[in-house]
Amino acid sequence: MPPMNVVVTVKQIPDPAEPGSLEGDNTLNRSGKLILDEADSYGVEMALQLVAAAGSGEVTLVSVTANGEVSGLRSALAMGADKAVLVSDDAIAGSDALGTAKVLAAAIGRVEGVDLVLCAVEASDGYTGTVAAQLSELLGLNSATFAKHVEIADGKVKVQRQTEAGFDEVVTSLPALVSVTAGVVEPRYPSFKGIMAAKNKPVDQVTLADLGLDASQVGWGGARQTITAVTPAPAREAGEKIVDEGDAHEKIVAFLEELKVI
Repeated sequence: MPPMNVVVTVKQIPDPAEPGSLEGDNTLNRSGKLILDEADSYGVEMALQLVAAAGSGEVTLVSVTANGEVSGLRSALAMGADKAVLVSDDAIAGSDALGTAKVLAAAIGRVEGVDLVLCAVEASDGYTGTVAAQLSELLGLNSATFAKHVEIADGKVKVQRQTEAGFDEVVTSLPALVSVTAGVVEPRYPSFKGIMAAKNKPVDQVTLADLGLDASQVGWGGARQTITAVTPAPAREAGEKIVDEGDAHEKIVAFLEELKVI
């Protein structure tokens, strides 16, 4: 079986266990330590398993951040990934989903011999769910989304694409892009040996200029959406308690009819 070279897009996010804060422009404060988005750990593990099944190859991580943080990348490298490309530039701040996809596409273009690009379905701190589709279009790759199972054979990728009713089987030729769901595999915990080895694995840090991009294409200058305001969610109101005096079912039906549920 020929070598399998897989790129995994990895997002580094503020630790969701810590109270988050907003910048003055209503964007998430990302100035502190960032961790590997759990959603991306599934793609990293999937990549490692596919390369192992092929018998040879490499797993390359590609990440985008404004502040040069590498903590999340080191976690993914400790899992077993071989190297990383980190795009770090102040001008990235404020990028929308398409701007992020443009940066990722340019960074992936620096990696030679890519057979497969793996992405999460959506990031835990954004939930747009659009970057994978935009990235496949920018790279000119066939794509399969919402994969709950991935196999590689005979130069093709076969995916079980999760749906509400079960799954569809999708087959496409390599190179391709696949977005994987949480649970597609069980991510491994980095070993002590892996953590130590990750410290010496190469992280190629580049800027927008290195990728041939500028602030008019990404960041606030290239964003097609802005956050105009952020307001707290309204307090949850107490529900209506129905005491059954022989007619509770009628009250419930009337309530559901009022909501146009039935």
